[in-house]
Amino acid sequence: MSKVTGRLWQAWLVAGLLAVGGYFLLPTHHWSAGIVYYGVGLASAAAIMVGVRRYRPSRQRIWYCLAAGQVIWVLGDVTFAVYRYVLNRDLVPSPGDILYLAGYPVLLTGLVALLRGRTSGRDRAGMIDSWIIATGLGLLSWSFLMRPIVQDASLPVLARIVSLAYPALDLVMLAMIARLLFGPGARTPSYRFLMAAVLVLTGSDITVAVLTAFSSYTGGPVEGGWLLAYIMWGATALHPSMRTLSEPAPDHAARLTRGRLTMLAATSLLAPALLFTQGLRDPARIDWAAIGLGAVILFLLVLARMAGLVSQVQDQATRDELTRLGNRRLLDRHMTEALCRFAPETVHLALIDLDDFKKVNDRLGYHIGDYLLTSVAARLTESAEPGTLLVRLGGDEFAMLFAPASTAEADAAVRRVAERLRLPLPAGEHELLMRASIGLTDATGAQEPRELLRRADVAMYAAKDRGKQCMARYEPDMDLHSIEEARLGAQLRHAIDAGEMRLVYQPIVELPHGRIVGVEALVRWQHPQHGVVSPGLFVPVAERNGLIVPLGEWILREACRQAARWRDLPGTRSLRKISVNVSARQLREPDFAATVAGILHETGLEPHRLVVEVTETAVFDGGAALDSVWALHRLGVSIALDDFGTGHSSLGLLRTCPADILKVDKSFVDEVTAGDQDVIAAALIQIASGLHLQATAEGVETADQAEHLHRLGYRFAQGYHFGRPMAAENITELLQAASKAAVPS
Repeated sequence: MSKVTGRLWQAWLVAGLLAVGGYFLLPTHHWSAGIVYYGVGLASAAAIMVGVRRYRPSRQRIWYCLAAGQVIWVLGDVTFAVYRYVLNRDLVPSPGDILYLAGYPVLLTGLVALLRGRTSGRDRAGMIDSWIIATGLGLLSWSFLMRPIVQDASLPVLARIVSLAYPALDLVMLAMIARLLFGPGARTPSYRFLMAAVLVLTGSDITVAVLTAFSSYTGGPVEGGWLLAYIMWGATALHPSMRTLSEPAPDHAARLTRGRLTMLAATSLLAPALLFTQGLRDPARIDWAAIGLGAVILFLLVLARMAGLVSQVQDQATRDELTRLGNRRLLDRHMTEALCRFAPETVHLALIDLDDFKKVNDRLGYHIGDYLLTSVAARLTESAEPGTLLVRLGGDEFAMLFAPASTAEADAAVRRVAERLRLPLPAGEHELLMRASIGLTDATGAQEPRELLRRADVAMYAAKDRGKQCMARYEPDMDLHSIEEARLGAQLRHAIDAGEMRLVYQPIVELPHGRIVGVEALVRWQHPQHGVVSPGLFVPVAERNGLIVPLGEWILREACRQAARWRDLPGTRSLRKISVNVSARQLREPDFAATVAGILHETGLEPHRLVVEVTETAVFDGGAALDSVWALHRLGVSIALDDFGTGHSSLGLLRTCPADILKVDKSFVDEVTAGDQDVIAAALIQIASGLHLQATAEGVETADQAEHLHRLGYRFAQGYHFGRPMAAENITELLQAASKAAVPS
């Protein structure tokens, strides 16, 4: 958005205030003053249309109604002036009154549509509160404004009807103010301008009505209030926040704040206050009928409000505050009832977990995460069949209970929900694509709700293990896997503390002679009973349960300590760098770069000797992981993109990630000796050379592959052809032997 567009509302306010000041400098009732007055009104309508065109709000009908109301009132002003000052006919009521009164319903139509948008039609408490306030203020209006008009026999019937219409419509406007003031929705600048416009307009109308009832009013300062109202209407539409003025807030619940309670209490006391005032002034002229009727209406409305509060408290005990879906308590109640009423095979529970939801909070903020959860809840509600219970368990987990339903029906319903969740979801000013893992189970053999929920949870994690964005139905074998994973996790925690982990190192060599110039540190678990445990078994478990963070820190410290030893040993000077793999989970830790800096300082290893290897998928989505990589780069640590060429968008990533080394994946190295299948490997070395990056070929297993890679331009490689992962002592022997061989005899 341009600065000019963003400041348009400021220019409008300055110009409008100058116009108001100029209006009062002109002669009263002069044609020039009329031109300014009518011009401000028409300009207000034009400003509203300009705002609609610039900001494209989703509910444009609201703004068309507001603009039309302004135009109708200006026509009423012109008509009134023509009859009074041109035709010299002071009619009561005037034809201008017809236009004045016609403008109110048009304006109110827009305000009602605005309220529906902000509350999504769910603000019953706000509606009752506005009726309470309107009833109380109606008593005041009746006593001081409307009753004298009704009793004035000198006025024709039509004149009395028109005169009564103004305070009646003002009462409706005041009720709208109450709903806007206490209702949900963001308090944006556009909202504040709107409130100011309605308050100034209504206040000016009431002031004129009071002055007319108790004296005579032929024009004056009150007209400045109407002009200010016009200006506020225009500012409402010209501020950029008008785009979201009619959008509902994530939390639609009406809150009984202290200010709101004070307003309701004061309004409820107006009936006895009027009775007391009239009794002191003239007991014989107490308006028993009006005060009595108003007191009864207020009593019934307050009673309804209290009943609503009781229901709200009861409802909140079983509702999620953010999404207004059911919560865990409601789910437990319905599961208990379903297990008692229906056959176990007809009770199905689906557990829905949003994949990578944390990235949304990390990158866009928690308020966008809340909007996203609200959108997910709405999408699930649209997708669910009647009779399906939908709840939010907390965080980014939702659950659906189908009872009674066949297995085929439950599966079809879950697939339908999964398809709907794959569509873009609105979240504030963003549209996001989310994935969800879904676990589904029936109640066969389950005796209580928590067992049903446990099975769905096990199935959901099985779906995540299958690659996310899929559905898994519970099977008993999943329990064995879950128990084994939990046992493995506990043993891994003990292994880290008991020193059962060890590092091995695979050589990285310089082509063509094969001199060792670096090593990659790899972790192994020496289990006291089971021997060496494969990293492919325990690393995924560590990723899921968070143990990868302390394990990764231990690997970094041990690798840096060993690299410092090699630096100081005779005959090992050819070893320039040590590479350590770092997971996405570690990179998302807020203090990861500080941890690496502390380890380098503790071990005395220079930053340029450390290479941190990250996968493309770990940093593809940016956020905290990519921030950590940049922080490491600023420390002087080299960054290697591991398995390069197999990720989401390898070439695009080179623009955002500060890579120094590309480690070309083994799948491309395997093809280099297969006829003309070396195209990708050749292209990748060209890209690396063009970007001044070091390319290292991974998984080299034969001399032919090494020779072919060298001809293509590769100068660094690693793989079984040059050496399998080995202990530090073996690397030391290889380095020192190569050093001695290089010394001339």
